[in-house]
Amino acid sequence: MKLVLSRKGFDSGSGGCPSPILPDGRMLSLPIPDPDSPACYSDLSWGEVNVGELVNAVTKGKVAAGSRAHVDPDVRVASLRREAGWKPLFGQVDAAQGHLRNQGVGIGDLFLFFGLFRRLTRPAGRWVWEPGSRPLHVIWGWLQIGEVVPVDTCPADALPWARSHPHFHRPPSTSNTLYVAKDKLELPGIEVDSPGAGVFPTFSEALQLTDPSGRLTSDWIVPEWMAPRAGRPSLTYHGNPDKWSPTGNREVRLKSVGRGQEFVLDTSHYPEAADWLRTLLST
Repeated sequence: MKLVLSRKGFDSGSGGCPSPILPDGRMLSLPIPDPDSPACYSDLSWGEVNVGELVNAVTKGKVAAGSRAHVDPDVRVASLRREAGWKPLFGQVDAAQGHLRNQGVGIGDLFLFFGLFRRLTRPAGRWVWEPGSRPLHVIWGWLQIGEVVPVDTCPADALPWARSHPHFHRPPSTSNTLYVAKDKLELPGIEVDSPGAGVFPTFSEALQLTDPSGRLTSDWIVPEWMAPRAGRPSLTYHGNPDKWSPTGNREVRLKSVGRGQEFVLDTSHYPEAADWLRTLLST
């Protein structure tokens, strides 16, 4: 099984700010703006939260409630109105899809979606960033691949429940690809009771990648088994050993790269990954 750390949601380049950790701990990964998408921020549902109002507030009006939103990965059934038969899915295209293809990512492999988050508060009914909080890279969701669909060759009558997905509203591209989730998560040699895709209900330190004592958001703390060793392929884009340093606490510091959306690790060389994932998914 290949594990893909997949960077998704608002950041300083797309959207202009972090996604929020709400006052009750829920993480709301804000989809990036996309003028060609059929969905607006005001269409999105997150419990009692008015997502259109929230995105307008955190971007200081740069992204309006009526702006179009690239809802992808689309892994939460309650986010939008759904057609019968809907399943969670994720789309990729261009260079990032080329990287997934070159790494042989396919059925049974697992995306862990991470993004930039910051704590948000609402004194006197107004959304503001919590004073003293800092932006963090946090894992917020997952999707295990059950089907791979090339969009440009997908028959017109196939996947009717998916036609509102933004990757069906892009210009033609031979690289445009959809990954449809498995119904149930399957990890090698380990029993788990989790759906094939979803979001973590609330923030926890176990989901945080950013080193609490690090200077940069991209300074990460990850399990020591993830560090590259001789004879094992490294996490892609992170093969330079100078990026990794031990902490002495069964963890390592990693200076994660700014480029790239998809970082792939072949867990057939890292058997410790299955237990780590089971623990993570029980968070």
